[in-house]
Amino acid sequence: MSDQRPWAVVLGVSSGTGGAAARQLAVEPGFNIFGVHRSRHPEGAAEVEREVLAQGRRCHFRVGDAGTAEGAQEGAEELLRVAGPRSVKFFLHSIANASVGLLTSGNERQLRPWQFQKTMESMAHSFVYWVQEMLARDLLAPGAHLLGLANTMEDTVLRETGLIAASKAALGLYVRHLAHELGPRGYRINLLKFGAVITPAVEKTFGLEKIARLKSVLQRALPARRLSSMEEVARLIAFLAGENASWFNGATIDFTGGEIQAFYDVLLHPDPMGGK
Repeated sequence: MSDQRPWAVVLGVSSGTGGAAARQLAVEPGFNIFGVHRSRHPEGAAEVEREVLAQGRRCHFRVGDAGTAEGAQEGAEELLRVAGPRSVKFFLHSIANASVGLLTSGNERQLRPWQFQKTMESMAHSFVYWVQEMLARDLLAPGAHLLGLANTMEDTVLRETGLIAASKAALGLYVRHLAHELGPRGYRINLLKFGAVITPAVEKTFGLEKIARLKSVLQRALPARRLSSMEEVARLIAFLAGENASWFNGATIDFTGGEIQAFYDVLLHPDPMGGK
């Protein structure tokens, strides 16, 4: 008897939020997992695969660049062979492949055209590419939910992250338009904006010294006095994949824990609550 369990597609599955989400989605709602990664973290990918299989779910990982038009086309073809038509109940876009730098420095920190193209394609355009390719192959199950991930960078001016902020802003616009285009067909498309989570991609982008300073600021100023974890984000993603979240559509869901307010608060009150 063939496995009729629905599938979740996770782009960027080998580590960080994508890996944590794949683990949780295999537990609840209990999806099979089709993941794509670029083999930057092979040990992490192998561990995610082991944990998914331990839940009794099917698991198929593709090594390739999911952030290009060609990668989306080839990935969707492989997904069709593995899972079959109308099998995808949840799609998570968790690609981290951005460039940092200044827009006008005139030196080696100035972003180049190829960096603009790579970042916008990976972090924003590829969401649409995958939707187009999955629709063309009738891969989406009735009521499928598609989710993009964002952060607070588009709400701030954090040095050298202008291109990342632009890509996340574009992704948010794509989500809203896709929700209106595909809502009448029963699909849900949303954007989850969560606060600072320390992932391998974040550490590589900013470096350990800057990450340590960021953690110090947020831990003093966030209402909870701590950063969120990948597991907390993954649990919310799993909830959004379920039927109890079916009325969300075209939404930007705030899961930042008061992060934007935190930046302003720490400037005015460097020692919140008198050090308590």
